[in-house]
Amino acid sequence: MLINTVASAQDSDLFYDDIKSPPTPEELLKWHEIFTYEVRYSFFKLGEVKVEIVSDTLYSDKKSWHLKTIITSNSGIPFVGEEENHYNSIFRAVDSTFKVQKFWTDNVDEEEFRDSEYIFDREQQKVYAYEIDQPRDTLALEEPASSGHIIFYVGRLAAGTDSEVRVPIYLNREKKYMTVTNTTKTEKREYDAFPDEVETYYSKGKTDIDGPFGFSGEFEAWYLTNDLRVLVEARVKVWLGNAKIKLIEYKKELRK
Repeated sequence: MLINTVASAQDSDLFYDDIKSPPTPEELLKWHEIFTYEVRYSFFKLGEVKVEIVSDTLYSDKKSWHLKTIITSNSGIPFVGEEENHYNSIFRAVDSTFKVQKFWTDNVDEEEFRDSEYIFDREQQKVYAYEIDQPRDTLALEEPASSGHIIFYVGRLAAGTDSEVRVPIYLNREKKYMTVTNTTKTEKREYDAFPDEVETYYSKGKTDIDGPFGFSGEFEAWYLTNDLRVLVEARVKVWLGNAKIKLIEYKKELRK
């Protein structure tokens, strides 16, 4: 995969006036984006999150994409220690949305690779769930089925609209749900990734999943009002309390 156009977070082409419609999957996939977020609880930095569609790929002989998220902890925080966890999704763009085919995790600091894996078989309408040291579970597939990882991109397809999206999440060998309420409400906010204030759309939601670092319950999110609806901030509940996740670096390059 080659890159022929480069745009950094400081480039003016990130910002557009009077953009009303959210992006399509095809418009998002034109860009190779790299997001780096800082996670903070009160005055403490808990760690960082890096999100990237690292490549296109073939899965079941069909063109697909590999989304990867790396979460690293701040080892200086008491009771947290040194953690590095990788989250991977293979997905396709289908019918104006994203459909996950496979999801897996790697617990890198403990050298447990593929410690969980979920296969989404839409022909059989089944989800095959594998967890380390556990027998395989087979669950009925309910669309739009995923393990929650792809919500990073799915959320951008509705940001800035008055809509509600309910997503079944397959995790920990069971099915639970995430509900996201999007709004057209805008506000100016500041982020380290950009030199000036940016205009954002507001969304909120709730979930009963048991996610990374105890993520569960209610959450909030802010997206740029530009044509790509970049996620710039989220506020979530983790086991320590309320954590803030803010974009500190953003890069994008046109895929060739």
